[in-house]
Amino acid sequence: MSPENTPLSYRDAGVDIDAGNTVVERIKPLVKKTFRPEVMGGLGGFGALFDLSGRYREPVLVSGTDGVGTKLKLAQQLNRHDTIGIDLVAMCVNDVLVQGAEPLFFLDYFATGKLDVDTTVAVVGGIAKGCELSGCALIGGETAEMPDMYPPGEYDLAGFTVAAVEKSEIIDGSAVRAGDVLIGIDSSGPHSNGYSLVRRIYDRAGRPAELDVGGVKLIDALMAPTRLYVKPILALLTQHRIPAMAHITGGGLSENIIRVIPDGLGLDIEASTLVLPPVFDWLQREGNVAAPEMWRTFNCGVGFVLVLHPEQVAGVRANLDALGLGHKAIGQVVARHGDERTVIA
Repeated sequence: MSPENTPLSYRDAGVDIDAGNTVVERIKPLVKKTFRPEVMGGLGGFGALFDLSGRYREPVLVSGTDGVGTKLKLAQQLNRHDTIGIDLVAMCVNDVLVQGAEPLFFLDYFATGKLDVDTTVAVVGGIAKGCELSGCALIGGETAEMPDMYPPGEYDLAGFTVAAVEKSEIIDGSAVRAGDVLIGIDSSGPHSNGYSLVRRIYDRAGRPAELDVGGVKLIDALMAPTRLYVKPILALLTQHRIPAMAHITGGGLSENIIRVIPDGLGLDIEASTLVLPPVFDWLQREGNVAAPEMWRTFNCGVGFVLVLHPEQVAGVRANLDALGLGHKAIGQVVARHGDERTVIA
């Protein structure tokens, strides 16, 4: 029989259905732990079902999608796959939280050239852990093996979440006024933003993975998963009507908070309050990165921001203490027009 007529299988073409089935069986118990009472059915259907009846009077659905940027490249370079899924969940659920919405369920997309079962299970296990920590059901997903699309050992990730909030409780920033106070809540590190610059600095410095920064190894500080703010902030919202909130992602402090501030108002952020945690201090020094570039690239230690009326500050800060969230006042809302609405000085 000539080579042209040799029988071919999907495995010969580079797709291993058996490996895919093995992944599904291994992740089933991890996924099951994330399920909420509203989830209908199990894993493996063509569509996932979620019952909203009886929970909301006027439910508004809030959706979000995101990835983890080039932090994924660092995870693959280091062969550390167990927490990148937490990053993926956090980037999505922290975003929808800004509008006061509770994440209900999550779906992931994992694509690779050749499926490695252990790597895939580690990644999806991290996604399941992130969902569990944020009270969000991992209700479905897609694992795509696509030969020739990705180099060996590489994979890509995307995440999608749907949340819900009562129509009367949507946080849209309309209540913000001049004189309101900005309270910054601590991040766990660079989270999942700025990693093209992080990797450039890390490579130029000779990849000093074991270097001590503030009592932890540099590589552990760089790979620390994005903090999940969902459960503590939802608890806070049961006691306080917060005028506005912001998740500090791409664009950093300079460009994210202003997104929830009404026209005619601006922000004065006190640069003296932005004391860089050790990993950011190392990045700035090693990369010779100017302060304004730091503020518009990284969260600089502030991962989530609350905009509060002055009379709310004491009570909210007491609750943040009780919830174990480090925080500090970083500035205020001011009357301001024009293009430069955020001033850090």
